[in-house]
Amino acid sequence: MLVIDATDLLVGRMATQVARAALHGKEVRIINCDKAVVSGHKQAIVSSWKTKYARGVPKKGPFYRRQPDRLVRRMIRGMLPYKTPRGRDAFKRVLTYIGAPEEFKNAQTIKGAHLDKLPNIRYLTMGQICKELGGDWHGN
Repeated sequence: MLVIDATDLLVGRMATQVARAALHGKEVRIINCDKAVVSGHKQAIVSSWKTKYARGVPKKGPFYRRQPDRLVRRMIRGMLPYKTPRGRDAFKRVLTYIGAPEEFKNAQTIKGAHLDKLPNIRYLTMGQICKELGGDWHGN
């Protein structure tokens, strides 16, 4: 089982490596999803997410959650062939958590996905994005 601590990791870079590991048959658990990072200007990030939420018909979808762990899992799903049996099985092997449960103390980090890779300091955490979108998540 692969346990990844998402604190200060770029979500896109982390998601590609998680998707690859899940397709190869590994069980993947991601902790501290609320502290994962999306790079860019605050207004641009929030407006793109608000555009996604405004899309579609309310009872027919597409449906986007407003919890950080669900958003990260949805991003990983986008990098999997989730409409095929192989992709569905891989997606079932990926679980995300807000915070760090006691059973996953020995978490790893992904070196190529750390926040230090950014040439600037413009970013938002997934927790901040969810607060901007009006989610009922009340993290730090």
